Amino acid sequence: MRVYVPLTLSGLAEAYKTGELATGPFLAYAVTPALREWYLSDDIEELEYAALNRAALASLRQLAADAAAVRRRVVVAVDVADGAAVADPDRGLDPAALGEVRVAGTVALAKAAAVHVDADDAETDLAAAADAVGAADGGDDDAQFVVDGAEDHELLWFATQEIPNLVGLAD
Repeated sequence: MRVYVPLTLSGLAEAYKTGELATGPFLAYAVTPALREWYLSDDIEELEYAALNRAALASLRQLAADAAAVRRRVVVAVDVADGAAVADPDRGLDPAALGEVRVAGTVALAKAAAVHVDADDAETDLAAAADAVGAADGGDDDAQFVVDGAEDHELLWFATQEIPNLVGLAD
């Protein structure tokens, strides 16, 4: 099963150093029954893109919680065994939890299929969105507009071999 793990660049750097993407249970996003129902599509690529975007929003929340983090969202796509990622049935229809899964166990970074990261030119908009996400969660429409502006920036695709360059660890 493909899951999308939200991180920051510093979180990705730590994963690169330790070789572990995360230790379970941890939060990720995937194509869940609730996401399928919400998105109203049978196209798996569209559904995976929706899960990726849910993870990107979770990455934005991580940026909001870490003022020192570089203002770029990071999502790692990784394949885990079927059954290793489970949606919480009690939160399945909660709009805030769409696509959310808990992954049991430790996942090696070597299992990653790809890394998705914002371009440098997104940092200003992402800084504003990180500052506004709390107010947006509270129902502030102006703040939600700012957060939605972050979604105007498509995450770029990177091969896992490019992680050292992404986190500034290249020779």
